[in-house]
Amino acid sequence: MILLRHGQSEFNLLFTQTRKDPGIVDPVLTPLGHEQAAEAAKMLATEDIRRILVSPYRRAIQTALPAARRLGLKLTVTPLVRERYAFTCDIGSPATELRMTFPDVDLAHIDEVWWPPQEEPADQVEARAALFRAEMAALDDWAHTLVVTHWGFVMALTGLSVANGQILRVDPTEPAPALVPWKHH
Repeated sequence: MILLRHGQSEFNLLFTQTRKDPGIVDPVLTPLGHEQAAEAAKMLATEDIRRILVSPYRRAIQTALPAARRLGLKLTVTPLVRERYAFTCDIGSPATELRMTFPDVDLAHIDEVWWPPQEEPADQVEARAALFRAEMAALDDWAHTLVVTHWGFVMALTGLSVANGQILRVDPTEPAPALVPWKHH
């Protein structure tokens, strides 16, 4: 499968400058983030992608939409690949609000509040990533799946730190990383 970390968000821009939580709930992409999403869509256009799984955070949906349009695919929104809840930016938007913001995205199956009520311990994120790895490994066509997700989820799944807009190939049938080197992004 192919993992794509969302493009630069308003949170990423300010946090990188100050290393402090700027207090932005469910931030959207910056102009650079939109460029990163468009570039990723261009790079992924030649891939045999048949399914796009995406986190319900606005920054992830905004990143996934250009690839979905280019590939002629619908998005499958799943909280399973959401970010680790650790900062204000990890408070999501209610499903009703997301439906108004993204009327062409199917959000009927998403709970109104789909993010955790408090900080998510590292072991819980790693368990969620292990569940996702097992679910993907069970599919015959996992190689044709694009997953638009977040730094913390990619870290839990692969043990690797990825930049905004970075693409990473992962074989879910391979073992999970023995150690996840958690640190703040």
